[in-house]
Amino acid sequence: MNIDELKDSISDFPLSPGVYLMKDDQGAIIYVGKAKKLRNRVRSYFASGKDVKTAALVGKIRNIDFIVTENEYEALILENNLIKEHNPRYNINLKDGKTYPVIRITAHKYPRIFRTRRIIRDGSDYFGPYADVKAIDTYLNLVDNLYPLRKCRGVLKKREHPCLYYHINKCPGPCAGLISRKDYNKRVEKVKNLLSEPPEKIRGELEKKMLEASSRLKFEQAAEYRDNLQALESVGSGQMVSDFDPESRDYLAFHEHEGLLSFVVFQMRNGRLVGTDIFRNRNFNAAAGDEANNLEQFVMRYYEEMRSPPGKLFISRINFDTAALERFFIEERDSRVEILSPENTRDASLLNMAEENARQDSFKRAREIGDEEGIAELKKLFRLPGLPRRIEGFDIAQLQGKYTVAAMVSFKNGVPDKKEYRYFNIKSLKGKIDDYESMREAMARRYSRLQNEGKPMPDLILIDGGKGQLNAACEILESLGLRGQPILSIAKREEEIFIPGHSQGVVLPQGTPGLRVLQAVRDESHRFGTSLNQKQRNRDLELDAKKIPGFGPKRSSQLIVEFTTYEDAYRAGSAEISRRTGIPEAVAEAFMEYFADTREDAASPDQGKR
Repeated sequence: MNIDELKDSISDFPLSPGVYLMKDDQGAIIYVGKAKKLRNRVRSYFASGKDVKTAALVGKIRNIDFIVTENEYEALILENNLIKEHNPRYNINLKDGKTYPVIRITAHKYPRIFRTRRIIRDGSDYFGPYADVKAIDTYLNLVDNLYPLRKCRGVLKKREHPCLYYHINKCPGPCAGLISRKDYNKRVEKVKNLLSEPPEKIRGELEKKMLEASSRLKFEQAAEYRDNLQALESVGSGQMVSDFDPESRDYLAFHEHEGLLSFVVFQMRNGRLVGTDIFRNRNFNAAAGDEANNLEQFVMRYYEEMRSPPGKLFISRINFDTAALERFFIEERDSRVEILSPENTRDASLLNMAEENARQDSFKRAREIGDEEGIAELKKLFRLPGLPRRIEGFDIAQLQGKYTVAAMVSFKNGVPDKKEYRYFNIKSLKGKIDDYESMREAMARRYSRLQNEGKPMPDLILIDGGKGQLNAACEILESLGLRGQPILSIAKREEEIFIPGHSQGVVLPQGTPGLRVLQAVRDESHRFGTSLNQKQRNRDLELDAKKIPGFGPKRSSQLIVEFTTYEDAYRAGSAEISRRTGIPEAVAEAFMEYFADTREDAASPDQGKR
């Protein structure tokens, strides 16, 4: 079906709860969603004004099927089952951003204990997750000292004689019949208690045993208990957050940045933060305006595994009826879970911390992945010969003709590649103010060097400025035999983009992915250039500090520590300088006079750029 036929078919959908299945031209299911009212929900995808991500989904739909359910809860369960079965491209798919280890006690007749990151549904018991791998190893050492279990892998094989672990007291020797199954399982229960009970209770028992051993003059045994106490203390001190509330709580937050979703779950057990899970996904469904559905899908996928549901689940920005999810926990996980917004400052703080982690993760992913959407749009809009994966941006910074520098930044796949940044101290001006000549010098030095060294040219050059700066850059490229090199300029006032050979600039709508990339390159080149210009000014003033009466290197350093730059200190005024640094006001006045005379009132370093 085409789009018009799809829209017509939706009018026949019922106003009932159910699940809809969107399919592509091959008949593959690309999205599964649930709805309280099928017709209204599916129709919303085809409303005008949808963003790029929703348009991408809709553009691939060729057919939509639906399944009616009795109620919204049944739709939620069916949606989850269909997502697991078909793994549609546009649905939430739990991809670990960071997986923390757990302690596993196997379901064997004589169980083993070890650290793992794999969850296997075979009846094994799991404890954790633990945020600190060192802490989990300390726990395992503690278990090995107090209640050692067998070390051999797989099903226990009968042996006539036990292995070395038995002789060094690291195994009770079940393989040779040296411990009964009943006594072995008692030991396993003690291990489970050690892992699940508050450390304070275990600590009390160890202290009691240490004192008893000491009173019986068994000093080696007492020393072992002392070492175990220290190990337990190490585990406790490794916890990141503690609030002494024994109730189990999870805190779920999420953040979306440039189409990338990050979910973070903090797990509080026995008053301590014992683990953090981070999951990542592309944000297709939220583009259709259904944040709640994303959250519901995530919660069901997350808790249907081996993770134990908490007593309370705090979720950021709850804007949906949680009854269906609470029923899921009761009927599918045999657990009663309250789904709540923050109740007090403690819960709000933990949820804010989870949200900040999600925000940082989504921004980190954007930097790692790059801006594929933006560079693809640039190729299309400006008819570039290839994707502009490597973009080099230029900006000129100067102060009334002094300290002129050209900054060059490099972006790879739409994100900064700082190791490739370069700067050029402009040498040809001799005090003149000429941004065009500065641009010619910087471009000539950069690209003649690339040619001489046989290195590839960038996929796109971006100049910070208008037609004048662009023409100056094109002159140099042509003189170097690089006439076909893709190059653009962007003028800050109207965000006009100029193309070689075109008299009129192009203005892209704000928020356009391609414009977003160009603005990022332009802003970063401006920042880099201004910072270099400022460093030069500060360095020169530092060298000339002896010309200011009473103003030596020590006071120069005081000024920088307090105000960051001399220019900021100048703007603050002599009274503020004296108040914040203790420098005598007369010396501060001398600094102000010197700065004014030599800098001609700190003008903007990019003036005249249009």
